Order: sequence, then structure tokens, then C-alpha cells
Amino acid sequence: MKVAVLDINGKDTGRQAELSKDVFAIEPNNHAVYLDVKQYLANQRQGTHKAKERAEIAGSTRKIKKQKGTGTARAGSIKSGVFKGGGRMFGPRPRNYSFKLNKSLKRLARKSALSIKANDKSIMVMEDFSFEAPKTKNFVNVLKALEVENKKSLIVLGGSNNNVYLSSRNFKGSEVVTASELSTYKIMNANKVILIESALEGIESNLSK
Repeated sequence: MKVAVLDINGKDTGRQAELSKDVFAIEPNNHAVYLDVKQYLANQRQGTHKAKERAEIAGSTRKIKKQKGTGTARAGSIKSGVFKGGGRMFGPRPRNYSFKLNKSLKRLARKSALSIKANDKSIMVMEDFSFEAPKTKNFVNVLKALEVENKKSLIVLGGSNNNVYLSSRNFKGSEVVTASELSTYKIMNANKVILIESALEGIESNLSK
């Protein structure tokens, strides 16, 4: 599968990048994509939610009325959840939402996500570039040249590039990651995936294992 390589001005360089069929043209496994995205979102949850239960409420432990003869339900403590100011019944407790997935399944999920994007013609390949200094305006100009400034985009670098990363931080519609940071969620969350040439080898070697 061949894709035209674009320059920083969005022009065709006349060269083409070969995308591996084993990574960008497999039969997508939708369930693997679902599980990997679910794990990513679960890992974002802090799990620090907590509500006070009956035993944690400050209050008297005296039986508030006699057991029988009142015509109403039995009541033993003002801290009961049925009374205003009482503890919450079955309230949230701190917990860990993370769960384990096999490496092979996560690898399959990323290949499936890339294949979905490739099939939708949502993958672009761009030659390596850098900025002399971090500047949001320069980054926005690149997105405008690629005609993705109004779309969610994911730019995948071959390695760390501090100037490009810092230039992108103030622009909410786009995210810059390295090939090693690529995740199924980030791929699926983007309308356009822009792969820098130097990132292709790293992506294909990581996912072809």
C-alpha cells in the first residue's frame, strides 16, 4: 500500500511511502479495538470517589424510638441512610478500575485501528520537519497546509522533538506523540493520522512482532 509523501507546505514531494500490509491492511478486529480503548479510558479514572457510610457518620447511637407500637417502621439509629444526614447506602468506595490485556491483543488492536484509518483514507505521510523554536503559529501553519486545522489530528513523530511538541500544546485540536506512545484510543479518536516518515519504521517494527 503506497501513500504520497507530503512536505511541510502540504505539497506532494513526488515520493511515495510503502505502508506494510501486515500493519495497515489487516482485517480489523473490532472487539480487540473495543477492549484496548476500554482499558485506556479505565486507566484514566482515578477511582478516588468516596461517600460516608453509616459507620462513618458522626451522630448518636441511641435508639431513636421504641421498637413497637409507633405505627411506623423500626428505627435503630439516626445515622441510618433512610434519614436526612445519615450515611449513604451502598455508596461509592475507592477502587482501581484498571485491568490487564495481553500484549498480543493490544498489538492486534493498534494494527486494526491503523487499518481502519487506512481504509478510510484518513492516514497521511509527511516528511520529517522541525522548528527552530517552539511557536504555536508555525504548528498551525503546518496544519493549515495539510488542511486539517479544523479536524482532530494526531501527528506521530519518529522520536522526541521538543520544539514540535511544545508548539502543539496550545492547539487543542491536534496531538503530537512519538511512535512508541501510539495507542489505539489516540488513533481512533483522531479524524486524521499524520505519520512522519521516520515514524513508519518504528511503528511497523513494533507491530510486526
